[in-house]
Parts: sequence; C-alpha cells; structure tokens
Amino acid sequence: MFIAMNRFKVVKGEEKAFEQIWSSRRTRLEEMEGFVSFHLLRGPEREDHTLYASHTMWETKASFLAWTTSQQFRDSHKDAGKNKPLYVGHPEFEGFDSVLEQINVARDAAAEAAP
Repeated sequence: MFIAMNRFKVVKGEEKAFEQIWSSRRTRLEEMEGFVSFHLLRGPEREDHTLYASHTMWETKASFLAWTTSQQFRDSHKDAGKNKPLYVGHPEFEGFDSVLEQINVARDAAAEAAP
C-alpha cells in the first residue's frame, strides 16, 4: 500500500471555498488502476490558517506514479493555479509506503451481518 498526502495551509475564512473546490471537482481517480481511496482531512486551526491534507491510498507506489503522469491527473489539476489566494504557501507533498496494517475484523464482520 502507498499513501500520498498533500498538506494545505488554507487562509482563515476560506475553508468553505476550499472544501467546495474539492467536493465539486472531477478527479477521475476511479479510472486509475491501483486506486483504493481518497480522503480530504481538516486539521487544526492556527492563527492565520487551517491545516488540510488530501490523502489517497494506492495498491502500489507504481500505481500512484502512473496517476501523476496520466491525462486524468492533468485534467483534475488543470485549474489548481487559480486557487492560490486560498493558501498560505505551497502545498507540501508526502508519500508513504505502508509497512504495517491492522484491520478491525470484528467491525467488518458486524457490518456484513447487519440487515
């Protein structure tokens, strides 16, 4: 598993606009082989910004790298430069290889048993 994260420092008062951009854009992630999931996370508030992270999970790092060179990636990021006034600084990328995973099997079993 490979996890790709981008951290965004969003100017105070622009949180709703930032979230709207993400909820309304067409990412085309579901078209990519190896894509597992996407999350937009809201973090702590600071004096001048609120921290956000976009978080995608991929079956492999190679799947993620294929995304970054795909037409789908270019299409979903084509308007990203228009949103600079929402940010303090530049987004910061972090990539992680999963070395340990724990799944709540009891939770999955309970969900399957629910009507």
